[in-house]
Amino acid sequence: MDQLLWQPSEAVVAGANMTKFRTQIARDWQVNLHDTAALWQWSVDEIENFWLSLWRYCDVIADGPHQPVLADGDKMPGAKFFPNAKINIAENLLRFSKSGDDTDALVFWGEDKVKRRVSHGELHDRVAGLAAHFRGIGLKAGDRVAGFVPNMPESIIGAFATASLGCVWSSCSPDFGVQGVLDRFGQIEPRVLITADGYWYNGKSHDCLERVGEILAKLPSVEEVLVIPYLSQHPDISKLPKARIIDDVIAANKGAELKYERVDFNHPLYIMFSSGTTGVPKCIVHGQGGTLLQHLKEHRLHSDVKPHDRVFYFTTCGWMMWNWLISGLGSGATLLLYDGSPFAPNGNILWDFAQAERCTFFGTSAKYIDACLKAGVNPMKTHDLSTLRTIGSTGSPLVPESFDYVYEHIKKDVCLSSLSGGTDIVSCFMLGNPVGPVWRGEIQMRGLGMSVEVWDDNGKPVKGEKGELVCTRPFPCMPVGFWNDEGGKRYKAAYFERYPNIWHHGDYVELTEHDGIVVYGRSDAVLNPGGVRIGTAEIYRQVEQLPEILESIVIGQDWEADVRVILFVRLRPGVKLDAALEKKIKAQIRNNTTPRHVPAKIVAVTDIPRTKSGKIVELAVREVVHGKPVKNKEALANPEALDLYANLPELKS
Repeated sequence: MDQLLWQPSEAVVAGANMTKFRTQIARDWQVNLHDTAALWQWSVDEIENFWLSLWRYCDVIADGPHQPVLADGDKMPGAKFFPNAKINIAENLLRFSKSGDDTDALVFWGEDKVKRRVSHGELHDRVAGLAAHFRGIGLKAGDRVAGFVPNMPESIIGAFATASLGCVWSSCSPDFGVQGVLDRFGQIEPRVLITADGYWYNGKSHDCLERVGEILAKLPSVEEVLVIPYLSQHPDISKLPKARIIDDVIAANKGAELKYERVDFNHPLYIMFSSGTTGVPKCIVHGQGGTLLQHLKEHRLHSDVKPHDRVFYFTTCGWMMWNWLISGLGSGATLLLYDGSPFAPNGNILWDFAQAERCTFFGTSAKYIDACLKAGVNPMKTHDLSTLRTIGSTGSPLVPESFDYVYEHIKKDVCLSSLSGGTDIVSCFMLGNPVGPVWRGEIQMRGLGMSVEVWDDNGKPVKGEKGELVCTRPFPCMPVGFWNDEGGKRYKAAYFERYPNIWHHGDYVELTEHDGIVVYGRSDAVLNPGGVRIGTAEIYRQVEQLPEILESIVIGQDWEADVRVILFVRLRPGVKLDAALEKKIKAQIRNNTTPRHVPAKIVAVTDIPRTKSGKIVELAVREVVHGKPVKNKEALANPEALDLYANLPELKS
């Protein structure tokens, strides 16, 4: 794996925000920081000075003193950053959007059906109009606004108008069923629900309004519904109580001043939801200031986003990468929004979008990159991606072969930034370094200001060995808490139970000799045959190299007082799982890992269950195999797939 794939040029390094920031730190604090590794070490040794420097570098708009930087800094949870500052994230993110500015703020493609552009001036004015409407109906700081929405301009307008008042935004994608929406929004009791009339997926239209009617019948907190026209210019809302067209309420407040309510640094901004595949989703509350600072850091420093860059991330509004993406406006970027199937209509639409809009940062999931590889998509030959500087990947570990594919078939001169973090922190623990090398199979670096370590089973930091991802010092984007979690019991249990006063994230990882990170999967899905811990990503990497296999999922089955490895494979059309293919799969795994990794059983399936953000659900499959109920199938994009794993005769012996 120790293979160098990319190195930035001297010109790239000299012009990068990371270099400018490091130079400023060295000057301001009179320290010798010869490279990014030294900057990272300083940032975790001197966390207060680091976050203060970032605040100044990003010219954060706020009231009140931004010192002290940290109160109760020895407590996790409990530490509070910038306790005396008053801030509004919308004010900071819209600082580049002024009335009358006709340059692009947002460019939207809804598959090949809808294309729109929203200028900075229009974005500013529409947020102002919607915020004025919210004030007019009596919304106040702390009230919730929920979005049942596609990734389109009105979703961002809704989120920013909500945040401008100090209200709390929460969203999920419109492919959720009624119960899935109620499991989420029912817990947080929104006063306003914003929905589209429907959405496009794979060339087909899907109505939302019938489901919204069912949702409203069981969501009595909602006082008003605002409908976004998407499938139709004039959607029929006559059957929805308390419904209005969002364009009408914005137009009725034309010319309104955009006012910002500056709130405490830790004032709630977003409520986000855990995947919910093992029960009702946890409602994770993120604060205004922590989200802002962390996203500004990740965009400007780790992703080298600059004014007039054009940033794309393939995401839905139910995935934290949407919240991450929309913060790109705070660095002066134009956001490229896409909603629908990434392969509609001919498999190349995301690359078409990147070329047409001169994309500089292209973000997607590891699964999409793997799917492009399997489908033989070759943008290097078919598309002009000359403006593209960075490719971001997250959602699951990016295997080394996908690194190869990016440099062989997408673009040679590009910074491939694999990212890893999560909904829990609405950001990343490990991510890109635009001034550092890309090593095959490795995430480039740990996030600045994030005291990330890898701990062994004895709670000792290790390098070059697999272990648990922990963060040993506070960071601003720790959740404010969980919604309706009296005394913070569930919050503490989620992250601080295993190691008191230490954030335990639940990823099984390795810190490399290059100070990069390799992720082997979730530690709660780690296999344990014969007491040997095996990350599931180690098996996926080998199996999914085989041309016969489209994708796979692996679990541990309790068997005869031990655990045995069970591998499920989805095969290419026309391929059968015969003895020869089984032998080939096992040989591929044994020859490239260890005999312990070889599955005891291999079973062919026609589908693999996944969440709506595309993550395969190993724990849910394990529950089904063991005859246990999966508590919240509404969280899945394809819940019917779980039936394929129940009562399998192959697993009875």
